[in-house]
Amino acid sequence: MQNLILFENPCFITDMMYARSNNMVGQDVYRQIGYGNKTYMHPDTAAALLKIIPVLREKGLKMRICDAYRPPLAHRKLLEIIPLPGFFAATPERSNHCHGTAVDVCLTDKNGNNLLYPTEIDAYEKRFQEQVCTGDFTEFQQHLKKARHDYMETTAEAIKNRNFLKSLMESYGFESVAHEWWHYNLRGWQAYPLIEWSE
Repeated sequence: MQNLILFENPCFITDMMYARSNNMVGQDVYRQIGYGNKTYMHPDTAAALLKIIPVLREKGLKMRICDAYRPPLAHRKLLEIIPLPGFFAATPERSNHCHGTAVDVCLTDKNGNNLLYPTEIDAYEKRFQEQVCTGDFTEFQQHLKKARHDYMETTAEAIKNRNFLKSLMESYGFESVAHEWWHYNLRGWQAYPLIEWSE
């Protein structure tokens, strides 16, 4: 695919959440469109991630990548399933995932077990997934407050892990977003165009 590379490295775990059904939309949207469990991204995004490897090795950690490049077709399908304003970018053009310049990540131990965070990535919980897919967003919107970087009503370990991930990503070329502890944009993302996907 033009302007994209397949990212593979033993220090990183490919686990694209929209290629499986245990996610907030309850569907394997990436597999439905023929994209599958693939971690494509812009080469500049990949270069920034690779710089993190020495720190991961020193700490005995790995990084789980739960989303990277997102085909615009998949983004539109996600919006159809969960039309909750602000949960997904309003259009593919406004989603950095569709430009290959965003990743959703967490840190794991060397065996691939996720470290503790205030929520799962995407704030996923099965009961909320079942609610939002029927159009009931009330409880989930309250739960989403836990995904913010300034949310402190959680364990010290979860806060420590969230802060360490933020410091790590920002030290190697990424920007955080206030309302999602797992989401990071490549610094300078404004210069990168939307990338369409085809098999």
